[in-house]
Amino acid sequence: MPPNRDALSRPSAFKALFLAVLFGLVAYMVVVIVGLVVYPPLPALIESLTSPEILFAIKLSLITSVISTTLCVVAAVPVAYSLARFSFPGRGLINSIFNIPLALPPLVAGVALLIFYGPSTFGRMLSATGLDVIYTPLGIIVAQFFVNLPYMVRVTRSAFETINPRYEHVARTLGCTEWGAFRQVALPLARSGIVAGLVITWSKSIGEFGAVLMLAGATQMKTETLPIALFLNMSTGDLDLAIAASVILIVISVASLAVFERYSDSRGIF
Repeated sequence: MPPNRDALSRPSAFKALFLAVLFGLVAYMVVVIVGLVVYPPLPALIESLTSPEILFAIKLSLITSVISTTLCVVAAVPVAYSLARFSFPGRGLINSIFNIPLALPPLVAGVALLIFYGPSTFGRMLSATGLDVIYTPLGIIVAQFFVNLPYMVRVTRSAFETINPRYEHVARTLGCTEWGAFRQVALPLARSGIVAGLVITWSKSIGEFGAVLMLAGATQMKTETLPIALFLNMSTGDLDLAIAASVILIVISVASLAVFERYSDSRGIF
């Protein structure tokens, strides 16, 4: 016997309870975030947003995050395609290794990077050539890349897995090489997923704190990204500058999430 539509649509205590939990938590999150933004007087917020320290942090964050995200995209596309399309020994193990940074606390990843680029043999070789990674802006890029590459790989792999391999097989029967089928078929079809991954990876790069703190340090006006500026100013009691950095990070996060949701939904990613 088919279910009664009127009975399904009728309000119930079960539905009311679950919706109350849903809207209550949403209201709680909105109030907390909005409360941070509206806490300082507007003139004080504008003055903090235009201070030399915050402007430096914005510039450094943008430069390092763009570079690290570009590197993540370049590295993630062949890795994700390989994991999505090819069968080879150790495929499951390699996939697990790429997911390790997702489970690691960022501080632990930062300490591992600090050891690798510092007292290790590789780190001493780099120092001998004059290439310093520790406590430099280059360290910020390295930390962002290491922590965020797995996110880019995961999203890009999901994008490739949503594409039917038959499209590429048909292209190859029509004369395309493997590279041609990848470039002309797979990449365009995965474009939305790659854009979604790029945006969320860029947003996470800008907001990366733990690994950056360990590898690049927290030097004012040198390795001071927006999260580092937030940390330093909270440590010294300058609440206005800390809130200014927070507001910028909130705006970036909300905008990035909106773009990610749009493109990920359009391809069925996640």
